[in-house]
Amino acid sequence: MSTVGQVIRCKAAVAWEAGKPLSMEEVEVAPPQKNEVRIKILFTSLCHTDVYFWEAKGQNPLFPRILGHEAGGIVESVGEGVTDLQPGDHVLPVFTGECKECRHCLSEESNMCDLLRINTDRGEMLHDGKSRFSINGKPIYHFLGTSTFSQYTVVHVGQVAKINPDAPLDKVCVLSCGMSTGFGATVNVAKPKKGQSVAIFGLGAVGLAAAEGARVSGASRIIGVDLNPNRFEEAKKFGVTEFVNPKDHNKPVQEVIAEMTGGGVDRSVECTGSIQAMISAFECVHDGWGVCVLVGVPNKDDAFKTHPINLLNERTLKGTFFGNYKPRSDIPAVVERYMNKELELDKFITHSVPFSEINKAFEYMLAGEGLRCMIRMDA
Repeated sequence: MSTVGQVIRCKAAVAWEAGKPLSMEEVEVAPPQKNEVRIKILFTSLCHTDVYFWEAKGQNPLFPRILGHEAGGIVESVGEGVTDLQPGDHVLPVFTGECKECRHCLSEESNMCDLLRINTDRGEMLHDGKSRFSINGKPIYHFLGTSTFSQYTVVHVGQVAKINPDAPLDKVCVLSCGMSTGFGATVNVAKPKKGQSVAIFGLGAVGLAAAEGARVSGASRIIGVDLNPNRFEEAKKFGVTEFVNPKDHNKPVQEVIAEMTGGGVDRSVECTGSIQAMISAFECVHDGWGVCVLVGVPNKDDAFKTHPINLLNERTLKGTFFGNYKPRSDIPAVVERYMNKELELDKFITHSVPFSEINKAFEYMLAGEGLRCMIRMDA
């Protein structure tokens, strides 16, 4: 029986209030409107950003809400005006978008779409300012325009990457957020040359994806910096060759790295959000050619302080958003890098749970266990 144009009833994990376990509910998912796509989600994974907004300690709380933004699925139906997607297409919904019309989308240098760039406060669809989710007529808010903790979701077409149907969705879905962010920060922005040295600050999932980018680029030394020594063994699988724990030294970590490398690393990528790590990552790159890329999101009151001479001595400081990938144009090619065995993803997925046990994924992340927990939506 066709569901096109009909309201679909399905299971969703709803966050009713901050910090409380998600509740499995039957939700009603309205048909897609103009420039929207309804997707059957097959696999989703938990990213730290979901936990951050579920805890709602540092931003505007918006509940009840369906979280989730790292996922893979199949298009069920499309709304008016959607021409480049059709039912049956395999897709990754992405938390940021590409309208293909604004100045950013028309620029080769930017991926920060004016229309669809990340908006954490918006809980409704752009077309009409309404939610496509409801329970007994009461609207449930969207999250990042994706809301993948539901068996069906509605997403703006500009936030949907169409991918190779042969790609395993339970692996490539991690490319819709964290892995692309870290990997792209290295290969697209830091751009280490073969044989160069790279320091990675923060060895969580995004930092290890940045290390994977350094490995793929042919870096000779990949130095991992983290306060948690338990992460060091795992990081070896991602190409990390040496480890520095700032707590083991009585001088700034940038000085330790400069001594290890004869003046500093060629490239550094910061994936923690700690302002001190950002300053250390910048000050540990070599003068003359060193490039530091910031990925981590700081607290709103943070300020970056360094002496201007560090810049005058020809060090470069850059920032990146989603690895500088345009979601629709670039992510399909990253999936192909996985299919061609250039990029490894399986090692990022350390846990798996059925949808009915989604709260276990939160427990793993809060305990700092593993990297990515895959959630199977049919179970």
